[in-house]
Amino acid sequence: MNMKYAIIGYPVEQSLSPAMHEAAFRALGLDAEYQRIPIQMSDLAGGVEFLQQNGYNGWNVTYPLKEQMISFLDTITPIALDIGAVNTVKVLDGSLQGHNTDGEGFIESLSTKGYAFRNKKAVILGAGGAAKAIAVALAQREVGLHILNRTEHKAKRLAKHISALGGKASWGILDSGEWLKSVDLLIQTTPIGMKGEEYFFNLRGINSSSWVIDLIYHPVVTPFLSEAATYGCRTMNGLEMLLYQGALAWRFWLNMEAPISVMRKALLE
Repeated sequence: MNMKYAIIGYPVEQSLSPAMHEAAFRALGLDAEYQRIPIQMSDLAGGVEFLQQNGYNGWNVTYPLKEQMISFLDTITPIALDIGAVNTVKVLDGSLQGHNTDGEGFIESLSTKGYAFRNKKAVILGAGGAAKAIAVALAQREVGLHILNRTEHKAKRLAKHISALGGKASWGILDSGEWLKSVDLLIQTTPIGMKGEEYFFNLRGINSSSWVIDLIYHPVVTPFLSEAATYGCRTMNGLEMLLYQGALAWRFWLNMEAPISVMRKALLE
């Protein structure tokens, strides 16, 4: 029986998820396909109806639909409920089950590199769906958070949400500042740099022992990461997070372990 999966959001043309998942399907001999389906926020109701009517077994959810998707679900996992956003949906006996693998995918991408999270200070740039997932996952590991966003009230809302979950979080406007000197882990979650544009503030004065992560993976090295590297920081783009959140989505859909090495090879190619 042919299984059908997809990634929905807007835009999705550059998503590497199909390459990763289809390589995994082939490697394990599964009769399954994975497609890109562009759906804008205003079309989400019709998009969900299309996916259900056409027999999709599940889908990934990307920008800008991760939070709005929740209202279409029958059940949601505790972690997705804590985050307030969903990036993975499974269809089971006609009901829609929502999950979020972004936060744990991020943790896994750094854990496999030997990063130790406890008692570190992290600064998150942005306060959208991916930032929420990462913030919750880091707070669970006793990482102190400082959340910066262009609209400060969104940063404040996320910080207060983290505090309500038992974590430690402060907030501010998205700009450089004294935090650069003490940050251990800097995570860039906004779309700035996706078209190769410069970030709107510089990293002068950053703690050179910090790890700097940009969730963008196309281009492979954004101007933000390039600048961080000039200050001696260890840098990483979003490809490993994409890999591990995809492997966790695979586990949620299929109740089996994903072939990580096959998926990584497909992404790198």
